[in-house]
Amino acid sequence: MFKKYISDLKTEFRGYNGKKLTQDLMAGLTVAAVALPLALAFGVSSGADAASGLVTAIVAGIVIGVLSGASYQISGPTGAMAAILLSVSAKFGITGVLTAGFLSGAILIIAAVCRVGKLVSYLPAPVITGFTSGIAIIIALGQIDNFFGTHSVGENQIEKIGSYFSGTGSFEPNWWAVMFGGLVVLIMVVYPKKWNAVVPSSLVGIIVALIVNMVFFEQGTVAEVGAIPSSLITDDSIIRKGFDLANITSLIMPAVSIAALGMIESLLCGASAGKMKGERLDASRELVAQGIGNMIIPLLGGVPATAAIARTSVAIKSGGQTRLVSVFHSVVLILSMFLLGGVMSRIPMAALAGVLMVTAFRMNDWAAIKSIFRKKFKSSILQYVLTMVSTVVFDLTVAIVIGVVAAMVVFVVKSSELRVTSSDIDEDKLKGKVKSGHHEEFKVVYVSGPLFFGTQEKLINQLEALAGNPQIILSMRGVPTADDISLSELERLYKALREKGTQISFTGVQTAVSEMMDRAGFRERIGEEHFYWDAVAAIKALEVREYGSDYAD
Repeated sequence: MFKKYISDLKTEFRGYNGKKLTQDLMAGLTVAAVALPLALAFGVSSGADAASGLVTAIVAGIVIGVLSGASYQISGPTGAMAAILLSVSAKFGITGVLTAGFLSGAILIIAAVCRVGKLVSYLPAPVITGFTSGIAIIIALGQIDNFFGTHSVGENQIEKIGSYFSGTGSFEPNWWAVMFGGLVVLIMVVYPKKWNAVVPSSLVGIIVALIVNMVFFEQGTVAEVGAIPSSLITDDSIIRKGFDLANITSLIMPAVSIAALGMIESLLCGASAGKMKGERLDASRELVAQGIGNMIIPLLGGVPATAAIARTSVAIKSGGQTRLVSVFHSVVLILSMFLLGGVMSRIPMAALAGVLMVTAFRMNDWAAIKSIFRKKFKSSILQYVLTMVSTVVFDLTVAIVIGVVAAMVVFVVKSSELRVTSSDIDEDKLKGKVKSGHHEEFKVVYVSGPLFFGTQEKLINQLEALAGNPQIILSMRGVPTADDISLSELERLYKALREKGTQISFTGVQTAVSEMMDRAGFRERIGEEHFYWDAVAAIKALEVREYGSDYAD
């Protein structure tokens, strides 16, 4: 992996010159403009603070960006990660979040060594879409307090919403906070899309809200971001406060969830952005980079990071050439922290909530959602809804498992459908092939699909309904597999129908089914003389038995 990394770096920087350096610098500035308000917002929405979000973006941009599995990945705090971290923070506090983040880094490295990243490609699209929608709902619900200036209590969003009605919380809006949140939402909604390439709407919204707050309002009128330290090591960092060893075992499952999300987001981001730039992502190296980064970031007080599709796509569209874009974006964020920390401390929390509300709405893959419901794909709708609801009610790992299990069950049900039809003999198709033209007593039963204990009843019912016909030709060419239970039931029915004067002939039995019949002793007990290649061969043999050897070709 190290040799390939060095080789990729040589390829990436071959012919690097002043022009490409300028392109990387400008792309880094643009990405930093996008990342700054999101870093502040996601830091707060993670249950930490704005400084933690900045530290995450800075360290991730340098460490993960340099080690990344591709030249274009930009990592940092994300909305999906913030949604998970908020529930961890509510239960274990910020030290628990940082400890879980450190553990998740180790898990990501182990996943890279075991090449677990390939499993992401097996996640069905409706499951990913449902998970994204669920995360968007969690983000939006998590910003109600900041947006309205209210107070809620609980370890998860469901409990917090319930606290408004139970009386443990308080839903008394601060209308100035609502004004700031609404102002940012309005700006982001009406902001011309073509201007976004120059200055992001989220940054404009934050700047306008900040100016209004500083000019017209006294400090304390609304909740503000608060002091941003001019240091890359926060007061809550593991270096200063240590690990949460008391809850280390309880933090393993949250760490697994964080690692799973980091893997999914980073690899999906790489796959999507890779198509934009025409460069494949080295999945294993990306997971190693994410793992190392997420072990370093908590030491300094930052929250777990993942690759971010919004920032990555901006980097590519802005003309970024190499992974230096990620580093330059971090340098700009460092300068912002040191030079603008005092100003950024006056940003209203409601303004950041407004950014997150719009971001949550835009996170949804609306084209995919509309396609799923407009085309009425029942299995996709089930996967989407189940994953979305599970993400909100439970957590990422449970939601993904439920979504994938639902997809597997739907696939098995569809694949296990047994189609059974019966028809009379088509005399026109037999002209020139058999001598007799009288086949009124014959019925052909066509079977298609796997024959096992879950589908056997459909075939049994069809055969029992034809019990009055002397000759039944059972065409099994469309049966790929059969189990011993269904063969045992078919043998029972065969004997029962023979006692009633109905003979069953078997045609077109596939190799796998024939081998199962031999193992079960089915063919031996039925008799080899009742098995034929096709219906024509069966009819010929039955006519010989009925009318004599003169009918044989």
